[in-house]
Amino acid sequence: MKNLYLFRNYKSIARVKVTETGKKLNSNLIWILTILFCLILNINFCYGVPSFARQTGLSCAVCHSSFPELNSFGRLFKLNGYTMTNVPTIDAGNDSSINRLSLLSAAPISSMIMASYSRIQSKIEGTQNGDVQFPQQLSLFYSGQISKKVGAFIQLTYDPSTGSIGMDNTDIRYANHVQVASKDLLYGLTLNNNPTVQDVWNTIPAWRYPYASSGVTPPLKAATLIDGAFAGQVAGLGTYGLFDQFLYYEISFYRSAPQGLDVPYTDSSGTLTINGVAPYWRFALQHQFSKSYFMIGTYGMSSSVYPTYISGNTDHYTDLGFDLQYEYTLPNLTGSLHSSFIHEKQKLNATFADSANVSFGLNSFKIDGSIYFSKGFGFTVGYFNTSGDENRLYGTLNGKPDSDGELFEVNFLPWYNTKFSIQYVMYNKFDGLAKNYDGANRNASQNNTLYCLAWLSF
Repeated sequence: MKNLYLFRNYKSIARVKVTETGKKLNSNLIWILTILFCLILNINFCYGVPSFARQTGLSCAVCHSSFPELNSFGRLFKLNGYTMTNVPTIDAGNDSSINRLSLLSAAPISSMIMASYSRIQSKIEGTQNGDVQFPQQLSLFYSGQISKKVGAFIQLTYDPSTGSIGMDNTDIRYANHVQVASKDLLYGLTLNNNPTVQDVWNTIPAWRYPYASSGVTPPLKAATLIDGAFAGQVAGLGTYGLFDQFLYYEISFYRSAPQGLDVPYTDSSGTLTINGVAPYWRFALQHQFSKSYFMIGTYGMSSSVYPTYISGNTDHYTDLGFDLQYEYTLPNLTGSLHSSFIHEKQKLNATFADSANVSFGLNSFKIDGSIYFSKGFGFTVGYFNTSGDENRLYGTLNGKPDSDGELFEVNFLPWYNTKFSIQYVMYNKFDGLAKNYDGANRNASQNNTLYCLAWLSF
């Protein structure tokens, strides 16, 4: 069965700056929530039709509980290569009646725009208090069928921080079916530029919660390599399969393909350049019940990289992740739970060549739960935790990567392709410490962030 995934817009997000007293922050939040609640009571819920929906003739809600979260139908649509269509195509064959051309009668083009406002609890010295970004992100997509068995999700994004346009998340697929032991095997190939962007679950770095976030808060200094370090800077080719709607597998191999550099790459160009190829693997078990769905899986990547130059010793990273996803559907309500844990083993022979200790560990844990009602109102609660060995590479005051906190988000979708969000992030520990984490008497809680987002796809 071929199926549909309306596009997973992105986790790549710019942001916005702000600060003031905690009291004013809370009053602003209450004021915005009141307005949002009034809107929910007075607006009827309709649906929009970006390019995947136009190609299939189906509502966005067939694939999403709330974009970019995919349901079972959306996951199958993506695994089938984005090729399901219900619109006229331009076909051509040869004398042997083999179809040599199958083009959609209209190009599957979509756009996405984000605009946002952010405020952190305590002003960072030398920064503006309360930033607006319009746009925070602006993207153009080719998302749909190329031929009967080949489809693509290609994103070009305007980055307001640099004023430039570049290639963003891209996934090009071939998919087909074959019978094995009287069971269906969906198999295919994926060519992509970001490890985990080809995945179909919302537990993995490219697609996990939060789907959008503020750029005003100082970024955490420690993160696993698989969590975005290679995004847009590699090319990967892999094979995948789904056997009997139960067992999923994928094996891919990545090679550095950095943007903005001359080819061939010189010894002094680029950072985190992969030595040879980096294998990526993914295995998952899933089952669809009458009203619920469950998946448990594992994934990982093994990478030898040159930290700065393309010569000498390399650093080796092994990322191993475990994840689960649960969904429950009622007539007027859908709920979901996502959780993931990543352990990264680091052997930094290049970075710490002069040290007796070159082996370190880094852990990342995330969990979130969401509920969405049929009127378009929903909320999400999440928790994140980073921990690991002391390592001066992170650049934190005490050398530790430890950070953790909670996220609270309220969403309203007056139409299926339009989302308004209010998010609040609370930090218990930031870059290793709860108090004075930067040596300038700044505490973790002073980075607590209010983030308001308008996200439209059309």
